[in-house]
Parts: sequence; C-alpha cells; structure tokens
Amino acid sequence: MKFGPEHHLKQNVYFQLFFWTALFLFGTVRNYGEYDGGMSATTLIYNFCHWIFQIAGANFIYYILIRNFFDRKKYVTFFLYLVLSLYVISVMNRIFIVYCAEPFFIDEPQDSFYSIFTDIRYLLTHYTFSLISAGFIFISVMFVIRYRDEKENTTRLLKEKAELELKSLKSQLNPHFLFNTLNNIYALSLSNSEKTSESISRLSDILDYILYKGPKNEIPVSEELAVIDHYIALESLRYSKERLKISKEIHFNSGATIPPLLYLTLVENAFKHGAGKSKDQTEIKIDVSSDESYLIFKIENTCSDDETNDPKGIGLKNIEKQLRLHYNDHFVFNVSRENHIFKVEIKTPAAL
Repeated sequence: MKFGPEHHLKQNVYFQLFFWTALFLFGTVRNYGEYDGGMSATTLIYNFCHWIFQIAGANFIYYILIRNFFDRKKYVTFFLYLVLSLYVISVMNRIFIVYCAEPFFIDEPQDSFYSIFTDIRYLLTHYTFSLISAGFIFISVMFVIRYRDEKENTTRLLKEKAELELKSLKSQLNPHFLFNTLNNIYALSLSNSEKTSESISRLSDILDYILYKGPKNEIPVSEELAVIDHYIALESLRYSKERLKISKEIHFNSGATIPPLLYLTLVENAFKHGAGKSKDQTEIKIDVSSDESYLIFKIENTCSDDETNDPKGIGLKNIEKQLRLHYNDHFVFNVSRENHIFKVEIKTPAAL
C-alpha cells in the first residue's frame, strides 16, 4: 500500500501531539515531586511557556537546520546556525515569559532587554539546557522514525522493482513461435485439414494462459503442464514424427505451485535449440516429480555439434533471475551439456 504526503503529514501530527503531551506531563509530574506542598500554578505556567518554545525550537532545528545543512553535510554551517538558533530561541522564550506571561501573576519590575540579551549564564541554565534536552529527545526519535521509514521505502522499492522484473521475465515466450504457429494454421486451413480448428483452439488456450495466468505470482503446476501440452502439439505441426520424439514422465504432488511460464520457457528453449537447429531427429524428454520438500522439473534435448546452446545464455540467465527473485536462494538450477544432450534441472520448494 502506498501512502501519500497527506498520510505522512497526518502521521507526523499525531506523533507530535503524543510526544509533546507526554513530555509535558512527564515534566509536570517530575516537578510536582520536587515540591512538598504540591506544585503551584505559577510553576505550571512557567513549564507551559518553556514547553511552547521547546516544541518550536526542536522542530526548527530538525526540519530547517538538520534537513538543510546537516543532511547535506554542511556541518560547520549547521553548527554555527545551531548555536545562533539556541541563543535566539532562548532569548525569545525569556522575553515571552517576562513581558507576556509574568505581568498576569507577578507584580515586580521587569528585566530589561539588555539584561535578557546579555545574561548568558542565566539563559543557559534556565532556557537553553531545557531546550537542548527536549530537542535532543525529539530529534533522536525523529531519526529513528526516519530510519524506519527509509528502510520501509527501500524495501517497498525493491519489492516493486522485483515485481516489475518478474513481469518482464514472464514475457519470455519467443514471438517467432506465434508467427510460425499462425503460418502453420494458415497452411492447414488451405488444405482444409481437420487439425485447423484444433490448432486454433490450442493457440487460443496458450494466449489466454499468457494473458491471464502470466501476471500472477504463482499457479498450480497442473495448469503449466496443460499449456505445455498445447505448446508441444502446436510445435509438432512443424515436424514429422521421424524428426521429433517427445517423452514425458509426470509424477508430482497435486498441490505444487510455480511461477507461471517458468517451465513453458524451458520447453520453448528445448524446441528452439533442438528441433529448430538440427535437421536430424530431435528427442525431448520432460520429467516432473516431487518429494516432501521439492518440486523437480527436468528437461533434456538432443543438439547438434554446431549448436551453440550456451548454458550461460540470456534465456537461461533470465530463468535463473526469475527463480532468484521468487525463491531467493531456496532453489536449485542446474544446466549441463554432454554427448549432444542439453539438460536443465530445476528444484523449487513444493507448496504442499
């Protein structure tokens, strides 16, 4: 779920209301315990006046000084402005108390502006230190919140990036397959072959699968194997029985799931680098099985001497990347070529 600026503003307002109210109550309770006869209304007013400037000062330091100077690594400028800001806010706090608050409950001569501006020790002990302590707590909490938000944003961005990559990787079906299939169907239609309608139906099922199942995160293996049958049937239109021999062994748990198009891409790869590149008989073997922990898919195809089916090819790299994005490191992906046989094995956690 994505949150806009309005949500973050509302979240910040709620946090500040809670934080500053809690800080004020904590200071009030602490001061109350220091007086045997209880805390007077005068002390409460002083605390409230300090509290207002603590809120203003802490927010100014964090949102203006830290965001504009400290975060941009302008440390010297930040330090100079920080010292100046603490002094100015402390002076303003004292002026507010002396000229705005005290006249309502104290009938005594007011401190002069000169005294307020020059009595640094009094400013430090009665104003600046309380401002620093409250500001330090507030800024520390804000840094923790910011770290959490940045970590969540990073995680969300990485997840969105992985989802976009998965969507891209799921679209690996060779467009030449569609072109060749349409040509074959056209040829069948010219000869009024009985296979024409069946071929159109199979192609429709494949396209339906790609469009509606492809975007999903996981699908049952049975659905992937069903569309593979359609794919094999369509590809077989291009080759005679002497050119192509296909065998399948299917024994797996019915509840197993995989990312869509994972096996189909490997089957396409076997046709592309097997029958598609060799004039001799091509044999393709598919084996799907499962145990208590893993679902195992094996596919092998014969290949000619001049076929450069690279185990590190782009298509296989994309499959490995898709597996890593979906399963992290909880999978096995083996690719080998020996004695004119190209083999691929995938082991993924079985969803039982």
